[in-house]
Amino acid sequence: MSFFQALLGSRWAAPIATAILLASGTAQAQFQERTIRASFTLTKEHALGQGLLMVQQCVAQKSGGKMKIEPYWSASLGPDAPAIQQLRSGTLDMVVSQTSFMTAMIPMAGVFDLPFLVANEREGDLLADGKAGELLSSKLAGVGLVNLAYWETGFRHVTNSKRPIQKMEDLQGLKLRILQNAVMVEAFKNLGSFAIPMPFPELYSALETKAVDGQENPVNITEQTKFYEVQKYMSLTRHMYNIAMVLYSKRLFDQLAPVEQAALRDCAVQTREAQRRISRQQVGESIARLKSHGMQINEVSDAELQRMREKSASLYASQAPVIGEEMMNLVNDELRRARTR
Repeated sequence: MSFFQALLGSRWAAPIATAILLASGTAQAQFQERTIRASFTLTKEHALGQGLLMVQQCVAQKSGGKMKIEPYWSASLGPDAPAIQQLRSGTLDMVVSQTSFMTAMIPMAGVFDLPFLVANEREGDLLADGKAGELLSSKLAGVGLVNLAYWETGFRHVTNSKRPIQKMEDLQGLKLRILQNAVMVEAFKNLGSFAIPMPFPELYSALETKAVDGQENPVNITEQTKFYEVQKYMSLTRHMYNIAMVLYSKRLFDQLAPVEQAALRDCAVQTREAQRRISRQQVGESIARLKSHGMQINEVSDAELQRMREKSASLYASQAPVIGEEMMNLVNDELRRARTR
């Protein structure tokens, strides 16, 4: 006996099954043949790249193969900031990037770049998936963007060719490449480093030639870009937790049928938990491989991290008016609730 026969009896099973198939066919008929160009700065092996591949498969399935996502890896369409500008102009469909690249357009996005904001991944998820994330997403239409879902890049750590970072003073005088982001630049200046903003594709060469002493990134990025070839030390500073966004051009998104828009949103959200699991799994695997390549990796004591956190308090005060009271209050309220549960 079929599922429909068991549920409804044989008299009604066939008509209802036929109606469902017809509805599915009608929905797929609303999809158009499309090739969606998606830019990504890193490789497909990265957790964000794996997430994009899962969305590619999901969208193809929902659309009956009509919507095809065509990924461009390793910044082949340019670094994050120029790629996002292409989204705004409607010359590119999709970019997977970090909230950090939003701050110049939407200053409240800078809240996620405040150093030592979250203590663990759970708190990062709560901010991204809660009211703070909703508020940021609601502001994107005004700059020509749509956020399909929040993913993660994870905690960032400092690497360099000079010395391990075991105490706050070890950061003094280090020339560190920092994302092109005002909050992050000020965060490292505040800790005594020379913060040098630089596009990611230029970073390996800068490390190799000693134009900069080090950089800060999640461990899987450090491994997959082979920074271990030009960096000796990695210190697990956990100074910042990066939230990623699956961005779409609003100009092009508005041209899609509702069923096509829903497919993109649904697939990005359905992929979220798997993408985060992959990201967190890659951390331990990457650390083991980095050690096998000869990189010296050290933990930073809780006491020293607390010193850095306290030193960063002045940055919170100076950035609060830029970020805005509404976002600061939402973040503080959500973190307070998370820490009292």
